Amino acid sequence: MEYEKTAFFSGVHYRDGQYAETRDCLAEEVPVALEYNGLSHAVMLATPGDLEDFALGFSLTEGIVVDASELYSCEVWKQTDGIRVAIEIASERFHGLKEKRRNLTGRTGCGLCGTESLEQAVKPLQQVNATASFTSAQLHAGFSGMEALQALRKQTGATHAAAWMDAAGRITLVREDVGRHNALDKLIGALVKQEAMLSSGAVLVTSRASYEMVQKCMSVGIGILAAVSAPTALAVRMADKANLTLAGFVRENSHTIYTHPERLR
Repeated sequence: MEYEKTAFFSGVHYRDGQYAETRDCLAEEVPVALEYNGLSHAVMLATPGDLEDFALGFSLTEGIVVDASELYSCEVWKQTDGIRVAIEIASERFHGLKEKRRNLTGRTGCGLCGTESLEQAVKPLQQVNATASFTSAQLHAGFSGMEALQALRKQTGATHAAAWMDAAGRITLVREDVGRHNALDKLIGALVKQEAMLSSGAVLVTSRASYEMVQKCMSVGIGILAAVSAPTALAVRMADKANLTLAGFVRENSHTIYTHPERLR
């Protein structure tokens, strides 16, 4: 089920000393409540699209399920104050979720809201065994291809994107959201649904590369993460230990590879 991702608002535009009435297309941002087997777990502010992909991606990258087959069903319901996503998971996974349950309220750009202890902040490393390899030309062509497919950004200028570059260097999938973490979860969920070979491609993102972006990629076996903006120091350290190739500042004809450069030569 899809909901309106944009809305139109009037405003006053200023340019070169002149004011004029304007009508802009803005990205929607709504509370999305994720419920597992009837138990409320997380409320995220997100763009109301591709929410089934989001539910699967979030469930996998947060370790709530370890395989897509453990997520039995996903139903999306529009309510007066937001959207409720009812997810049914295997009883064993639900028991584990209840054991480590925390109240988690997510905000746009917030990765660890609601974490109760330092031990929960940085998840255990998972080694990546990736076969992916691309040239610099393929990387830059991939970012150009991703930009061309960012429909919401073209309309609103307000969304992040996460894109999949397959083993042949083609951009085959793009997901957008007001939150960079959400966009990546949506992409991962869609890729898993399609049974994509995650070890043979690369994820491209329009944001900075925070630790959690690295964690989400390595949790499903993705070996290359490339970002338009900078990585954090923690992201570089964790990517290096996890055998994940991390690149940042990907701009026209330039980029910086921080870890495992052999996959981007």
